[in-house]
Amino acid sequence: MKHSAAVEPTMVQKKRSKKELRKQYITAYFFLLPWLIGFLGLILGPMISSLYLSFTRFDLLNTPEWIGLANYQELFQDKRFVASAKVTLTFVFIAVPTQLIAALLVAVLLNKKMLGVGFYRTTYYLPSLLGGSVAIAILWKNLFEIDGLVNQVLAYFNVSGQGWISHPDYALGTIIILATWQFGASMVIFLAGLKQIPKELYEAASVDGGTKIQTFFRVTLPLLSPVIFFNLVIELIKSIQIFTSAFIISEGTGGPINSTLFYTLYLYQKGFTHFEMGYASAMAWVLVFVLGTMTLCIFFSSKYWVHYEDGGKL
Repeated sequence: MKHSAAVEPTMVQKKRSKKELRKQYITAYFFLLPWLIGFLGLILGPMISSLYLSFTRFDLLNTPEWIGLANYQELFQDKRFVASAKVTLTFVFIAVPTQLIAALLVAVLLNKKMLGVGFYRTTYYLPSLLGGSVAIAILWKNLFEIDGLVNQVLAYFNVSGQGWISHPDYALGTIIILATWQFGASMVIFLAGLKQIPKELYEAASVDGGTKIQTFFRVTLPLLSPVIFFNLVIELIKSIQIFTSAFIISEGTGGPINSTLFYTLYLYQKGFTHFEMGYASAMAWVLVFVLGTMTLCIFFSSKYWVHYEDGGKL
């Protein structure tokens, strides 16, 4: 009995441990306080406010007027809203796969031992660092204008160019090319994933007589599928929110015949040009719903194509 009494903590020890634990929690929340303030003031607060405004008529000057679901009902009768949704989905379904394929192929090439490989990795990653900057969008716009560098190169080969940005059939394509060119971030993540694949698997595939193409599709891709999954979700979220390049290249108008009227650009026009902030808030929440649904679909489908080295599933 004496031994068990010695082992069991006394009431004093229990109170002391609870007091120390409380101090640890207080310290942790103290360091988290700046983030919590930012989250409540800059994220959660505005989200709740925009949800309320989506059910109102609000012009930024007068008091919001409650109108219920009228904004949401008006959305699907708005031809420009439908056009912006089509442009954005077309961009997403073309640009995201194209960018990921380009990033994966370049990552495979740069995963090999070669002279100056560090320089090449930096060079390919540099456009991604510049990201959606205004300067890059202006540069891209100048490249594809009627007197831009692209047409000058074509003229050298006796090919007549045109105003690529001002043509409704090609304007969206120029922005897709820009997005594809900025594959550096995905490439670096693919490189990290390729480094984690055990070399023994490649040696075993070589012993079994597998070709490089067979090894790529039966070894590299399955083991890289978690990284592909991660990049796919990140690029989907980023692409569906594209704004800067679309705004600069189309000069905020949405391009010829709304060919580059991206969803976020139309949302901006409604909120800050037409001062229909209630309508813009409704558009924002529709975007949240669509983006969440698409992300959930990718998560649910991942159990069929995302594989891990230990044979597990997501």
